[in-house]
Amino acid sequence: MKYGTRMGNAAKARNQCSIVGIFDNGQLTPSAKQIDEESKGYLRKILKRGDFKGKANQIMVLHDVPGTTATRVMLVGLGNPETMDAARFATAAKAAIGRLKTLSAKTILCCLTDVDVPGRDVAWRTTRLVEIFGGGLYRFTEFKGKPPENGNEIEVIDFHAADKAEQELVDAAVSSTVALVTGITVAKDLGNTPGNVCTPTFLADKAKEIASTYRSITTKVIEEKEMEKLGMGAFLSVSRGSLQPGKLIVMTHKGGKAKDAPHVLVGKGITFDTGGISLKPGAGMHEMIYDMCGAASVFGAMVAVAGQNLPINVIGVVAAAENMPSGDASRPGDIVKTMSGQTVEILNTDAEGRLVLCDALTYVDKFNPSTVVDIATLTGACIIALGAHATALYANDDALASALLNAGEETLDRAWRMPLWEDYQAQLNSAFADMANIGGREAGSITAACFLARYAKKYRWAHLDVAGTAFKGSGPTKGSTGRPVSLLVQYLKDQASNAPKGRNSAKA
Repeated sequence: MKYGTRMGNAAKARNQCSIVGIFDNGQLTPSAKQIDEESKGYLRKILKRGDFKGKANQIMVLHDVPGTTATRVMLVGLGNPETMDAARFATAAKAAIGRLKTLSAKTILCCLTDVDVPGRDVAWRTTRLVEIFGGGLYRFTEFKGKPPENGNEIEVIDFHAADKAEQELVDAAVSSTVALVTGITVAKDLGNTPGNVCTPTFLADKAKEIASTYRSITTKVIEEKEMEKLGMGAFLSVSRGSLQPGKLIVMTHKGGKAKDAPHVLVGKGITFDTGGISLKPGAGMHEMIYDMCGAASVFGAMVAVAGQNLPINVIGVVAAAENMPSGDASRPGDIVKTMSGQTVEILNTDAEGRLVLCDALTYVDKFNPSTVVDIATLTGACIIALGAHATALYANDDALASALLNAGEETLDRAWRMPLWEDYQAQLNSAFADMANIGGREAGSITAACFLARYAKKYRWAHLDVAGTAFKGSGPTKGSTGRPVSLLVQYLKDQASNAPKGRNSAKA
């Protein structure tokens, strides 16, 4: 399927479905006006009949509209023009692609680029439309014995531009966002791949494949023997229970100057999480194929960054392991030594993500990073706190936190900042080690972040707990959401024009 742009009178565009917006007060968007004028008031006649009122997300498909060359015209209700905002625009776009998938149209002209969204220009509107349409058309059929037949596949979606100047903006937004959608698709595919296929070795091979596809990316895979030499006792305590060897995967995008400090993304890559000896309940354990969605988002972000040729140095690190119960698995009560030299009493082997991440966070200090952001499906407590709407954000630097929050608002892939106060650190106290790996039932997401913060004191760091946002776990609509790839890529785009900041900016 291809994305493109088209300029000119929307009524004269030859395609199998033109999509236009209408507000609930009868106000027509510019493209809808063009179609109404060429059809001698046909759209207004439809509105007077009352079947379509322009209510938010209402959809009506018209066939053979007089004076137009499109086979169909889809009317998309935009609701009250006074309350139109970014979120309502995105919801209308989702309604449009949902209805579009039920049609037999192969060539589409989307004119929702001309919807007036306060504070958002045509480039932003185009970006969101491409991303939402790409997400709406996503299907994961890799493991179907016989892929479902669909003779109504969309072949082309063009986005409308009013004039030549606007077309340049729309063109640039389409090109950039196609790279983003490619990255999101990579993240979704990896998240949806079952644990018997998506092993740490599978992820390492995927990283090598990405390096062979994109010139700007190189990949290095650190094996368990080297991890032992580096002293990654926490990481190895997780992978030791599995027949699948753990991997520390390092992908480097060289888009900036050689001397520029890199921005580092660190992803939790637990390819399947049984809980280890602290075995999880069986009922929902199948969802644990998604425990590597943090890692998947790092893969997706690296693909998008390379596809957009961002002029910035980015390093993506994936801590990949499988958490299994076996005769060699870690036991509750074990004490392990991390790469940092600090020791951890493992009170619960199901709090394993922080164990692989803490060694990865120590490892990335060698890059003298400008910033470090880790992404992890870390705690069920985060789901209780924020549900599936917002990603939990923790940071030791206010400017970094603000940059990530702003990127989330821009992309509608939103995050919410949580406290990282010293008050919570006492919950991690251990009688026999420097710290325990859990802090009790209270404030579980916060104490997990506090644990990681102990390994990120030398640089500007943020932690994104995506346990509630990275996947939908059950039912026919289950699957990876691809979040927070959009947030991460927007953040990196924003940083690309900023001077690198050194580690001395870190706040305790």
